[in-house]
Amino acid sequence: MLGPVDVSTFSRISKPFRINCHFSRFWRHLSPFRMNTSKSVSKQRTLSAFRRNTGSVDILGTIAMREIDKEALVVFSDEAGGTMAEVGLLPFARVALQVATQVLPPYRTRFSKHQFTQPQLLAVLCLMRFEDWTFREAETRLREHQELRAALQLPAVPDYTTLYRFLRRLEDDTVDRGLRETVRRLRRRRRRAVSVAVDGTGLSYNSVSTFFIRRLEQHADRSPRHRHWLKWVIVVDVQQQILLAQRAHRGPGSDVRYLPGLLDVAARGAPIGLVLADAEFDSEPNHQHIRQRLGARSIIPAKRRGIPNGAIRNQMYRAFPEKLYRQRTKVETIFSVVKRKLSSRAPGRSLAIQIRQALLLGLAYNLYLLLGLAYNLYRLRHPNPHEDVNRASVHSKGR
Repeated sequence: MLGPVDVSTFSRISKPFRINCHFSRFWRHLSPFRMNTSKSVSKQRTLSAFRRNTGSVDILGTIAMREIDKEALVVFSDEAGGTMAEVGLLPFARVALQVATQVLPPYRTRFSKHQFTQPQLLAVLCLMRFEDWTFREAETRLREHQELRAALQLPAVPDYTTLYRFLRRLEDDTVDRGLRETVRRLRRRRRRAVSVAVDGTGLSYNSVSTFFIRRLEQHADRSPRHRHWLKWVIVVDVQQQILLAQRAHRGPGSDVRYLPGLLDVAARGAPIGLVLADAEFDSEPNHQHIRQRLGARSIIPAKRRGIPNGAIRNQMYRAFPEKLYRQRTKVETIFSVVKRKLSSRAPGRSLAIQIRQALLLGLAYNLYLLLGLAYNLYRLRHPNPHEDVNRASVHSKGR
């Protein structure tokens, strides 16, 4: 167990970690929703212990940009926070606190202790899902990282039991409001109809690897007792890859009955023009709900062999639009991004805690997209004034 960390010691002996990856080549060509799906630099094992835990990375040219426009650098320009969405916890903490402030009042009642606000605790929970921390790890990281506490405006370090109790009394509707707030900010007043894809995936409730489970099954004399797992169902925009609605429940089980409610929630954030789903959601009432209630087109393959019952299901069987249905694979990409970059777990001893952990995972994903959008827009408005010295110019090639 390490002792208390002196931040001033690191500030004296550690120099800014600069990255020269030819960023200026593609800064001017960034689209608002182009994301890097590789592991974030804050999670690399090659960094030092302190900077790996804090995510503090300084990008080349940050000091010069800070001198140009000091008022615009609200999210991305802190001396220890880094600037890019892929590197640094401080930008994510600031964005999470801004969104949490819009959906939660400062205190639950007037009799609260007034030590920590509800938006601050919700931002810490989102940060935990972003970095896949436990409650004790979150307390340790906040105690080590003074700049992170300043970004969250924390007067002290909350105990891990404080975070757990707040998660227990956190309502699912609060997380849904936070998700709608991120969708509103990501869409930026766009009113066009979107194409959505619906699918579900499984989340583990513990940290045991699948390899260990398979080896245990191979060496066991009898088959192990069946354990339930959590199923996470989401509705995503296939163009912008935004998570519009989500639901978590105990699996395994069919999700066909959850489709109408999920689409109604998703339609509040964006008008729906096309719904793509796999054969698990195939039913005539689902087709009718999409086409009559939402006024959208539904493309769901029939799951039964032979001629299916129902006019719309029969139409899907005879003339299935395969070209449009290919866009449904975007939801599998989002599952891959979430499980590789954020977490593949929904830890908790009770089902209610596991469900909230899964919903917070979806909120953390949208916050991650929101952070990348804000960074790309900032780069478009504030281009890098320095020319890349590693990039050969036309005049140098002609010599």
